Amino acid sequence: MNVKIALRSALLFTALTCIATAHAQTTYRWVDKKSGRTVYSDQPPPAGINATINNKSAAAGSSPIPYAARQAAERFPVTLYTSADCVDLCKQARDLLNKRGVPFTEKMMRDKQEIDDLNKRFGGQMVAPSISIGSQNLLGLDPTAWNNILDLAGYPTTAPYGSKPSGAFTESQ
Repeated sequence: MNVKIALRSALLFTALTCIATAHAQTTYRWVDKKSGRTVYSDQPPPAGINATINNKSAAAGSSPIPYAARQAAERFPVTLYTSADCVDLCKQARDLLNKRGVPFTEKMMRDKQEIDDLNKRFGGQMVAPSISIGSQNLLGLDPTAWNNILDLAGYPTTAPYGSKPSGAFTESQ
């Protein structure tokens, strides 16, 4: 009888350990250069691709991104472009995205080459902050225009209670 109880306890402990380990796995996120889609995977990205790494576990209290925001982010990823001398407007841009619960990547333009590349993408003079939502590029902070496109992309209008701010700085791709 005691052997059965010990065996059951060992099986329960093993199952709980496996569940906890599954929640603590590393998740990688990157944009596929060929398709432009955001990829979420437990496998590292191919060589030469910058990825955002998430080591947070659900057990540690991190709040997952709501389903609607995940779906919108997969179809229309958001990138916020900033510069070192942009302080107040860039903070307003981050706040706008975070208040809506929009997961985004922030890229700080640091040198002339990065700015020139972005000018070509946006078809004009780089203004910080600027944003890309899917294939749409908006030059400068215009909260009404940004909110309209975020609405059309399917992002939530407000962040869920307890959500964490997004927008880790990454190098340009």
